[in-house]
Amino acid sequence: MISSRSVSAVAEMIRARHAAGHRTDGNRLVLVVEGGGSRGVYSSGMVSGLEELGLGSVFDAVYGTSAGAINGAWLLGGRARAGMRTWTDPAIMRRAIDPARLLRGKPAFDLHYLVHQVYDRIEPMNFAAILANDTTFHPIATDIHTGRAVDLHPHIVDQATLMDALRASAGLPVLAGPPVPLGGSHYFDGGLTETVPIRTAVRDGATHALVLRTRRIDEQRPPAPLLHRVVGGGYMRLTAPGAYRAWLQRPQQQAVEDRALAERGDTVLQIHPPLGSPDIDSAARDTGLLGAALEIGRNAVLAALSEGARVA
Repeated sequence: MISSRSVSAVAEMIRARHAAGHRTDGNRLVLVVEGGGSRGVYSSGMVSGLEELGLGSVFDAVYGTSAGAINGAWLLGGRARAGMRTWTDPAIMRRAIDPARLLRGKPAFDLHYLVHQVYDRIEPMNFAAILANDTTFHPIATDIHTGRAVDLHPHIVDQATLMDALRASAGLPVLAGPPVPLGGSHYFDGGLTETVPIRTAVRDGATHALVLRTRRIDEQRPPAPLLHRVVGGGYMRLTAPGAYRAWLQRPQQQAVEDRALAERGDTVLQIHPPLGSPDIDSAARDTGLLGAALEIGRNAVLAALSEGARVA
């Protein structure tokens, strides 16, 4: 659901920048992309819609958490439509997500395979274009010692550190293996501290934001499964005390982020999957379901931002 005032304020700025071909209006317009594991398929469709409309260059910066960071990277590399194909390839999804691996002491999410094989060789992400883009890239991760959300942008200096940043932002404790080292610290998934990184973007000076959400407006975050609470909580308490403190605060996180977004008023436009869109589990790998969600996300952006869209 999108309010008409928000559409008027942010969508018109996006269209004006696109028509002018420059970003010299004195504002700092950012793209913020929510995380959520496989639920990020919705924002994958959304960024492909932005690319289809030719809007990838209107933003001053892109902020993303977990799958949101990955989708933001596809957009900045100019290959968002190609990146969608990874969601509908059964072989890739079976290898990338396999909960049964936990029974063998292996991560359920194989981020090393996804980033270092799929994104580098099978369905290449244009890392050089991301690094050279004058729209800056800000993946968010959680420092395991301080328990704070960290913008990894300062640590990204080449392809290797960019790939590490993508894994760090999406590195769910236990489910995706040990924390990822980068820039002198170690990181878990940014979703522990800031699933929708609007607060970081505002601290950096954002004046306006397009926010791509992976939950419907009527959808609440469910509690973590009991096994994850027991095993994951115990593991983090011993090895990542800061991340554990952040993890304990997760039940309140959605309300905090929704309030931060609401406080921005007309300077924020949120695009959600529409009411009635299917629930997507964070570990979903049904390529039929994921393919349908891609198109739902794409169509949501086209409806909100195409030249023919009008304020309701």
